[in-house]
Amino acid sequence: MQLSVLKQTLDKLDKLKFQLPNGEFVPAHFHITEVGNVTRNYIDCGGTLRHENKINLQLWVASDVDHRLNPRTVLDILQLAEKQLDCSNMEVEVEYQQSTIERYELAFDGIVFQLINTQTACLAPDQCGVPQEKPRVRVTANGLSCNPDSGCC
Repeated sequence: MQLSVLKQTLDKLDKLKFQLPNGEFVPAHFHITEVGNVTRNYIDCGGTLRHENKINLQLWVASDVDHRLNPRTVLDILQLAEKQLDCSNMEVEVEYQQSTIERYELAFDGIVFQLINTQTACLAPDQCGVPQEKPRVRVTANGLSCNPDSGCC
């Protein structure tokens, strides 16, 4: 989700809810402890120099169970961060502490913000010998079985 979309969405909400990929919700008394402009400069395994800029929101839960952030307050925080950090309309990622600090992409389903799992992947599979996965087919007594729209037939 882009920062502009997050701000537009917050402007229309009465309350905030963040849902984890497993269906559980971040406790309603969460804090936003950081808003960061995170820049990564790195070289992938194929030797290509890459750059990544994101807005990072860090959600944290403390023992103050009566604490509640409303959408307007979060919008104010984001607008201040946008000005102070000189960050334009970047992709938003969310950090949340579970067994370790986890990073999520952010989506909105019309009611709650969805924290979407992020994945690692080889960025240069042609350079480091990662074989391309072939479509899986099922062999039955009548021969091969696959969906004609899957590209395996």
